[in-house]
Amino acid sequence: MNVNNTIAARLSQVQDRIRKTAIQAGRSADSVTLLPVSKTFGEDAIREAVKAGVYRFGENKAQEIRSKFEPLADCDIDWVMIGHLQTNKAKDVARMASEIQSLDRMDLAIALDRRLQQEGRAIDALVQVKTSSEPSKYGLPPEELPGFLRQVARDIPTLRIKGLMTLAINAADDAAVRACFRTLRELRDQMRQEDIAGIELDRLSMGMSGDFEIAIEEGSTEVRIGTAIFGGRIYGNDYYWPEQPDATRR
Repeated sequence: MNVNNTIAARLSQVQDRIRKTAIQAGRSADSVTLLPVSKTFGEDAIREAVKAGVYRFGENKAQEIRSKFEPLADCDIDWVMIGHLQTNKAKDVARMASEIQSLDRMDLAIALDRRLQQEGRAIDALVQVKTSSEPSKYGLPPEELPGFLRQVARDIPTLRIKGLMTLAINAADDAAVRACFRTLRELRDQMRQEDIAGIELDRLSMGMSGDFEIAIEEGSTEVRIGTAIFGGRIYGNDYYWPEQPDATRR
C-alpha cells in the first residue's frame, strides 16, 4: 500500500492545508475545525479514519447514519447530519446524531423537537442559509433568519443554535464562491448585533474539498471535507437512497 495515499495520510494533508490557510489569513492555526464527511463510505474506511484520530463524521442522509450507527457503536462516533432532512426522518437524527447542520425551516425544527423530547435529548444545531441562486441548493432565505432564530430560541428547547452553515455556488468563478461565504459571515455579524437570547453564533460551517481554502479566508470555523480524505465516490447519493424532494425544498 502506498502510505502517502491512505486515509490517514490524506487526512494529515488536509489538516496541514487547513492550518496553513488559517495562518495565511491572519488567524490561529487551530481556529478551523475539520469535519470529515463519510457519506457512501463503509465501515472499513470510517474505522481507518477513527484509527487516525477522528471521531466526528458528517453524513448527508439519515438512512446512512442509521445503517452505520450500530456496526460502529464501539468507535464512540459523533454523527453530524449535514444534508437536507425530511421531517419524516427526524426520528433517526433525534436518536442517533449529536448535531444537525442543515436546520432550514420551522416544521423541521418542530419535528426534531418532538422526537428529541421523546428521546430525552438536546443537540447542537446550525442553521443552513441559502447564499447562492442555484435551485438545487437548500437553505433558509437570509431575510427569514432573524425571525427564525427568535422563534427557535422561544419555542424549541431541544435545539441549541451554535451557528450558521451554507453551501457555496458550484462554479469555477472563485469570486462567486467567495461571495457566498462572505454573505454568510456578514449575516452572522448582523445577527450578533440582534443579541437574541439563547442563540450562539460562534460557528460558521462553510467550505468543502474544492473550496475550503476560500471559505477559511472568509471566516469559516469548520470545513466539511469528504473527497480529499476518503477519495472519489463512484455513485451519487441518489443511487443508494433515491428520495423525492418534499414540498419544503428551497
